[in-house]
Amino acid sequence: MILEKIVPQAEIPAERFVLRPVRTSDAGLFALYAGDKRVAEATQGIPHPLPPGAADAFCTRAMAAGSDEDIWVMDGTRSGLPEVLGVISLKKMDRGQSEVAFWVAPAFWNHGIASAAVQALVAANPQGNCTLFAEAFQDNPGSARVLTNAGFQYLGDAESFSVARGTTVPTWTYIRKLG
Repeated sequence: MILEKIVPQAEIPAERFVLRPVRTSDAGLFALYAGDKRVAEATQGIPHPLPPGAADAFCTRAMAAGSDEDIWVMDGTRSGLPEVLGVISLKKMDRGQSEVAFWVAPAFWNHGIASAAVQALVAANPQGNCTLFAEAFQDNPGSARVLTNAGFQYLGDAESFSVARGTTVPTWTYIRKLG
């Protein structure tokens, strides 16, 4: 028997689901959803096609102690939704700042899942941040709406490299000041 090590990270309740720590058993659904070209191309770091073992490696990294990034799964099982709806993370920066990133499986797009996840994460403020940042690719206005719905303010234009696209993509940068 292999015992799964789970990082002692708090669950965060959201409207129709809970944000919970990543588990090894999530790898299959991560591979299915993150392997979708539409998901990968909407992120900076997911490659397409997804290499073998990438989802398992993601789970291992997400569960590792001492990481500079806290990662939660959007888990809908408590309300009859699937176990994995998407992923949201906070990557620690400095001076009480973090960067928010998220993706949602295409089957759950336009259902308010991402908005509810970002709003729950902002309300919980699990890292005790004073400022949050986020980016959205300019060809993904849905992600920009998620951020503005959660109280983020437009900061300016920038560019970020997308692994799946293999190129630099124009972005909108957002900021959210907390308490």
